[in-house]
Amino acid sequence: MIKMNVGIIGGSDGLGKTLIYYFRDEFDVYITGRDHKKGRAVAEEMNVNYIESNAGLANISDMLVISVPIQHTCDVIREVAPFMKEGSVMVDVTSVKEGPSKTMAEVLPDSIEYIPTHPIFGPRTTRLDNQVIVLTPDAKGKWYSKVYEYLKGKNMRIIETTAEKHDFMMSIVQVLTHFSFISTASAIEKLKVDISETEDYESPIYNLMIDMIARIVSQNPYLTYNIQSMNTNGPKVRNTFAEAVIELRDAINNKDDEKFMDIAINATKHMGDITNALGRSDKAIGSLNYEYGILFKSIGKEVGLKHIYSGKIHTGILESVDGKSAVLKKGSKTEKLRIANIRILLDDELYQWKIENEDKKTESISCIFSKNVHVETIQKTVMNLGNIIDVKLIDAYNGPQIDEDSISLTFEVTALSKADIENVKNLFTGFGGIIR
Repeated sequence: MIKMNVGIIGGSDGLGKTLIYYFRDEFDVYITGRDHKKGRAVAEEMNVNYIESNAGLANISDMLVISVPIQHTCDVIREVAPFMKEGSVMVDVTSVKEGPSKTMAEVLPDSIEYIPTHPIFGPRTTRLDNQVIVLTPDAKGKWYSKVYEYLKGKNMRIIETTAEKHDFMMSIVQVLTHFSFISTASAIEKLKVDISETEDYESPIYNLMIDMIARIVSQNPYLTYNIQSMNTNGPKVRNTFAEAVIELRDAINNKDDEKFMDIAINATKHMGDITNALGRSDKAIGSLNYEYGILFKSIGKEVGLKHIYSGKIHTGILESVDGKSAVLKKGSKTEKLRIANIRILLDDELYQWKIENEDKKTESISCIFSKNVHVETIQKTVMNLGNIIDVKLIDAYNGPQIDEDSISLTFEVTALSKADIENVKNLFTGFGGIIR
């Protein structure tokens, strides 16, 4: 562990809490939260430290991360700036950069470095590999290279730009897309459409689109609203979207097919590399279909299903699969899991999980073989059986009661179940051995 204090203001919720997972094994992590009872509970659960005072946290932190709702970010920066440790660095993780950047420049002394950042991922992200993070530094001091190298070491995709350019790009990536998705979901609600009923008619593309819309509208509405309202480019983007919707509606209502064609063709041309877009969407659809195919082929077999958010592994006999759910049976217990939230484990992954988590059976097996039997061949063959963890030769005997041309070998076999050990005995007899 690197001897450095990382403080997270807002570490009991959302992205701030997620950051604890990435930092706690490498640094000494301290957090604050609005609700002290909840904050202390999170700190205990995550094995980090809790401090009630933002100012106190600023005073001991080598790196102070501001992870609070967008509308409070600038106020918190002003609150803690006078208490920052000399030579430390302040980092914010909000999705709007102009306001926080200007505030840090105004209130922080020259001895305190600041790095405005925007991690382009949410609290549900389980790993940093290939995730995007945007850095909008006004200047690059000694901390900047350290932070950059740390992120690079996590295989993150790093974008360096200005706060103004970032906010404009996010007005398209977030403001426009969120606004259009929520508008679509609102229209479906106003039409009183039963989404579950549309699934009987859905195509894979429709399914992906509905999933993406649901992902956006299920986010914290206060966060979504603040992303909309606090990006200075928002009004122009939303007005342009509304004008585009009205223009398209009027072209269809007026039966102006030429106008519609012009709008559609121009929009398509401006989308850029359509071939790559089709390839990526085909890949997503193919991945979904492939996963369903593997599940259907596994019905009646033992499988391991990993919940992609909690990380919990569920094992058992796959009893049935429908469009949404997989049903596992283990003994008398039955579990129904949403296919969208699980990943089927590869055989090696399931085997390793069993070794680490399930009770093991160990038994000594004595067997009479021909005297010229090759012990290593027997051991290698046993290890090729399913669910065998280890096999050791612990005794060899050719005294009284054993024919001259025979030898009694005793192997200690460790396996995942009694049935697996019985399979070893069957293998021994298949080699011509006689179990003693």
